[in-house]
Amino acid sequence: MHGPLALACPASLKGVLSSAEAAEALGAGFARAGIAWNEVALADGGEGTVAALCRNELGHYDVHDAFGCPRSALVGRLDDALVIEAAQVVPFDAGRLDPLAASSRGLGELLARVQAPRLVVGLGGTANMDAGAGLLHVLPALPAPTTVLCDVQTTLYDAPRLFGPQKGATPAQVAELEARFRSYDALAPFAAIPGSGAAGGLGAALASLGAELVPGARTVLDLIGLDVRGYRLVVTGEGRVDATTTEGKVPAEVARRCVDAGVRCVVFGGVVTQPLAGVETVALSGDPVRAADDLVELGRRLGARLVVP
Repeated sequence: MHGPLALACPASLKGVLSSAEAAEALGAGFARAGIAWNEVALADGGEGTVAALCRNELGHYDVHDAFGCPRSALVGRLDDALVIEAAQVVPFDAGRLDPLAASSRGLGELLARVQAPRLVVGLGGTANMDAGAGLLHVLPALPAPTTVLCDVQTTLYDAPRLFGPQKGATPAQVAELEARFRSYDALAPFAAIPGSGAAGGLGAALASLGAELVPGARTVLDLIGLDVRGYRLVVTGEGRVDATTTEGKVPAEVARRCVDAGVRCVVFGGVVTQPLAGVETVALSGDPVRAADDLVELGRRLGARLVVP
């Protein structure tokens, strides 16, 4: 291969492609265009966070999902910290949407069992909209100092309106969720903290136990040392690019770094309802079955532009 370097660094397309699979598909397209490329699988606290941060030190725990069904959750180690991803425990499942019943209890059960000097908990991509009520029911205290990677910076009381519909909530249910969130007096002191609304309000619940909330995408990118300088093209994206993407998700953080570095950035979405300002935003076909092929073609097409005289 020859020519300028491109970087494929997407987030996952939830339930369709992992971040690594999406990056590989883009890379295959770059290769067809005859350009040199690198790939980095990214996450923002949601799906894929353990894999992005803990490539080798991985294990599994038996847990219960948002509806009490057994599943296996991938957990990793980063230095002296145990890295737990909420989406591994109570994942969002488009085939089962019940925002009033989905519970975070399983995550609380897991946190109560683990032992480590430090905990890193990734929030995002979960089924629950319970403001952490299930977690708090079984977890009276955190077992170790805890840093929480929030996939969005949404505050607690805004979460039902922004994310309830994505999880299947009707307008009436959104109103009910808003009332529930405001009824939890113990969470009120933490409701305005950025990230408190992440993962259906789990941010606020963990903050009430003493956890530190940090921006997930920015922190993950810093931890893995992502540097976009030196590339002619950076391609990132996720399954759906909409108004919530700018709340702290991976594509927005990568785009910000590219703009600051003067590097061309293209953001893709399986579905795009609101393009990101300042960068090119591309919608794929929207067909999950075609997602990998869509990304190969996108990589080929964008790569070809780099080799045109």
